[in-house]
Amino acid sequence: MTDIPADSAILDAVMKATSDAVIVSDDAGKILRSNVVAERFFQAGTGQLLGQDISTLIPGAPQLFQSFETADHPSGAGRNGTGRDVEGRRKDGTLLPLHLSVGKTQADGIQAYVAILHDLTQRRTTEQALARSQRMDAIGQMTGGIAHDFNNLLTVIIGNLELLEMRGADDRQLPLIQDALGSAELGADLTSRLMVFARRSDLKPVSADLRDLCVDTLKLLGRTLGSSFRIKTDFASDVDPVMIDPSQFQSTLMNLALNARDAMGTGGELLVSIANVTIDDTYMAQETDITPGRYVRLSVSDDGAGMSLEAQRRAFEPFFTTKAKSGGTGLGLAMVYGFVRQSGGHVTLYSELGLGTSFGLYFPAHLQAGGQDDPGTAPADAARNTPLGNGEVILIVEDNPIVRKLSIERIRDLGFETLEAESGDQAYQMLKDGAEADVVFSDLVMPGRLNGYDLAELVHREFPKLKVLLTSGYASDVVTGSMSHGQPFDILHKPYRQAELVKRLSALLAEAPGP
Repeated sequence: MTDIPADSAILDAVMKATSDAVIVSDDAGKILRSNVVAERFFQAGTGQLLGQDISTLIPGAPQLFQSFETADHPSGAGRNGTGRDVEGRRKDGTLLPLHLSVGKTQADGIQAYVAILHDLTQRRTTEQALARSQRMDAIGQMTGGIAHDFNNLLTVIIGNLELLEMRGADDRQLPLIQDALGSAELGADLTSRLMVFARRSDLKPVSADLRDLCVDTLKLLGRTLGSSFRIKTDFASDVDPVMIDPSQFQSTLMNLALNARDAMGTGGELLVSIANVTIDDTYMAQETDITPGRYVRLSVSDDGAGMSLEAQRRAFEPFFTTKAKSGGTGLGLAMVYGFVRQSGGHVTLYSELGLGTSFGLYFPAHLQAGGQDDPGTAPADAARNTPLGNGEVILIVEDNPIVRKLSIERIRDLGFETLEAESGDQAYQMLKDGAEADVVFSDLVMPGRLNGYDLAELVHREFPKLKVLLTSGYASDVVTGSMSHGQPFDILHKPYRQAELVKRLSALLAEAPGP
């Protein structure tokens, strides 16, 4: 076998020290020397690469090496020492992404190429994770905007139908109105689920132990899944608390379990495990969209059919489903993704066809003692019947003219006087100019300098006797945000029913006047 001169102790030391694969071949492509890393990359034993054709490891390698000699090669290859991305083929036939750099040398009449190969698997994984995150964020922003616009449309539809119902619809008209109201409420439910995916849902987190929440949910699941499905648990003995919305968490676990049931067919095993984990820089190399720190990981794994690569790539997209024929909506995993992300966490998915699927839900550990109260809750005994205004004036602030017109109609039907403004800036100027009102009823997201939150803060500071009610098609832009002096402001979420508007206004007007 032809060999390079054996006087290069430095070459031997370099080949042993480097973390990259090094392969030396002659101009015909026969491998003359390789290091341990190359043997590991290509699943070969000690010395097994020697004498092989390098094209079995890197298809077209001799021609590829020669192209490095020409700076103007049409493929874009450069001079000695430059590199390009290629694919290597392992012994088992799988492909390995590599960055290839090539050097050429001659010694004692032997022409040889030195190939240095850097494994790009980690970089590709990072790029794919970043691309997934960016794509999901873009879809989430688009979805949230669409849901917001639909909420405005549904507000108009529901409001007008209720006004027709209250203004004396006859027996023939009433069933039609009620059917239309029911369908509009189904639309509102759909947009609320889209808001979960868009991370704009109204969460009420409390400090909780995931093990307790899982035990309660799994009791329900045991009856739902049936006797042909086994549920196993593996809970660590010591688990950090997390800040989480219990009801949304229960829905999330139910979604994952029911998906697992469908994947397992007639029977199988569902494993639910909980443990503390620490996300460090090593993990960050693979999952770029998660903040390092302490997390509690919930893993939900099944031994079902598994998911294709395409299904895994699109699993969390809204309306993507592999169960369209059986009535799947494609919103279950989208809601899971949105809830976990809005909770400050991260979701991972691993699946193999024929072997099963595992979801990992990472929730930030809540290491401070105590829970969190639900702020801004309306009184439970708020009036349920339509009250009549007693000369009170409500300033309606809404940039959408159709929604503003409807709000005026609804509030006037309750016996109140109204003023109107199309922006927070205009409403604030009206109040500064002496406009008298008892309640400011403002949309949250508006163009201009002042959004609803800013307007409410100025009103509370400069007009302390004036009450404020905020409304929004987004569920969590400023959920029960605290204003100056700790004043809580609740959010009336669009689309809302007239009874809910009555309840909120009654609660506001029943409060003691400010200083």
